[in-house]
Amino acid sequence: MIIQIKGNVKYPITLDPSVWIFDDRKILLEDAFKDKVIEKNEEEFSGQDSNRVKPQVHNSIKKYNKDELLHRSYVMPIYDFIGNAEINEETESVQLETSEEVIDITIDQLNSGLLLFSIEGKQIKENGPAYFLFGDGSNQEAPIKGLKVIHIL
Repeated sequence: MIIQIKGNVKYPITLDPSVWIFDDRKILLEDAFKDKVIEKNEEEFSGQDSNRVKPQVHNSIKKYNKDELLHRSYVMPIYDFIGNAEINEETESVQLETSEEVIDITIDQLNSGLLLFSIEGKQIKENGPAYFLFGDGSNQEAPIKGLKVIHIL
């Protein structure tokens, strides 16, 4: 299952959350709403245009703790993908299209958003492939499920 970023962007993008488990940008869900973790990741990946095309892999060469990957929940910050899509300046809002509804959010909410893609080491199949969480954690108990399209208006 995939998620599309399309609409008022220079480059429409298709996201495949099933491959993010080995991506260095992932964050443990339990750490996701701690300001230092988000800021560290933003600093680490902002301004590195070459990483937008090719994410860093030198850290990925390390051996992963199999137990950690198979038993923890992870989120992926969405801002790098939005940067790759290059949103047009006249963009006013965003619609998150799910399998059941369309939800309007702001650009700021999108940029600070997180995509929950792994729960207890398992890929999200039911209402997946990822759940959208607001960066402030306000919908952590009731994430936006069934995300199919991020439509930039």
